[in-house]
Amino acid sequence: MRIGIDGYNLAIPNGTGVATYGASLARVAADMGHGVEAVFGIDPGRNQALQETLFFEQFGHGHQGNVGKKVRNSVIWWHLARRLTEIPLTDNVDKRGFGARWPAFDRLWTSPLLFEVAWARFTYLRQFTTVTIPNPPEVMHWTYPVPIRMAGSRNVYTLHDMVPLKLPHTTLDNKRYYHRLIEACLSKGDHIATVSEASRNDILAMFGADPDKVTNTYQSSPLPESVAQSSAEQDRAMIESVFGLPPKGFYLFFGATDPKKNIGRVVDAYLASQSERPLVVISSRDWGMSEASGGLGAGGTVYGRKVDRPIVQLQYLPRDMLFRLIRSARAVLFPSLYEGFGLPALEALQLGTPVISSNTASLPEVVGDGGLLVDPYETTQIANAIRALDADDDLYERLSRAGLAHSAMFSNEAFAARLQGLYARMGLAI
Repeated sequence: MRIGIDGYNLAIPNGTGVATYGASLARVAADMGHGVEAVFGIDPGRNQALQETLFFEQFGHGHQGNVGKKVRNSVIWWHLARRLTEIPLTDNVDKRGFGARWPAFDRLWTSPLLFEVAWARFTYLRQFTTVTIPNPPEVMHWTYPVPIRMAGSRNVYTLHDMVPLKLPHTTLDNKRYYHRLIEACLSKGDHIATVSEASRNDILAMFGADPDKVTNTYQSSPLPESVAQSSAEQDRAMIESVFGLPPKGFYLFFGATDPKKNIGRVVDAYLASQSERPLVVISSRDWGMSEASGGLGAGGTVYGRKVDRPIVQLQYLPRDMLFRLIRSARAVLFPSLYEGFGLPALEALQLGTPVISSNTASLPEVVGDGGLLVDPYETTQIANAIRALDADDDLYERLSRAGLAHSAMFSNEAFAARLQGLYARMGLAI
């Protein structure tokens, strides 16, 4: 069988949870023996001799184009976006440097500004954009709710969460547009995939969807090869040498710092815990520290408060270095207000690092017995969990072992079995 996968989030250089999902989906589908094709919205130009080069130039920079209002509203552009161009994949462009961002696709299709034009068309006409290619794949798997469908394919839309509707104050989405788009994906899609029982329940409850049409496949997040091949001792020695952070001697928060990630309460709880272990925050966005990077001790400020505990902020790190930091931490702090899945929790568990996480939404499913679950709105509970892990080495070891065991639930093999069940449910011969 042949499966198409959109590359919208894969084209984002620093990655997102959805990009990880898309890359894992592509690799697992290939391992299952399926052909895997990609659909992007990058302009490769008209010179066929340069199309592969120009595509990967823009892919490398994360550029998917931009159009002004007049062009965006143009009927001509709405029609052009429906014409996908196949880009031959050769050895002329060395793709190894893209790492996890570029799974081994068999075929590559693109149309300039495909996603932006489709969103504009849906905004003004409330219509999906239909794209066509010769001999389309049996399944077109859109890894994100987009108003696009592939003619001649079974179209599957992955809805990761309902956060814009569950926590509307934490996102900048146009809520009317988002609600309309989800309704359209449910009505026009052949099937809906999601990544947790919590998200599936939200979809069923909020939209009255047919339960037989919504499948939870969870997801996987394979370790970078360099990390999988290294030992914990090697990684911890590297982290201590590079960052001066002792093995299991610090707490770690990493990822986006949008409101639902709860970074304010994380900092408050850490300060209240009086832990001597530093807190390391890895994010590409500043979140209120008095310095953009580096360490803060006495005299620094967070949200206008003087800091009397060591806090270190680091900017975006390469994926393999991030995973080495995760493996070296005492615990990952991830008491998010709401998650559809919660990749940081899984990434910690599969490296044997306990998680302090939330007792809400998908996180109890993902964390299992590999962490301490708290009310994310209660700073005191988060602080008490930090104190417990600070003081009890036996608790740390017990959570570490349990987390490793629980993470097998989200292995590539488990993901493949659930995908096979999804496609079988759609009546596809696998």
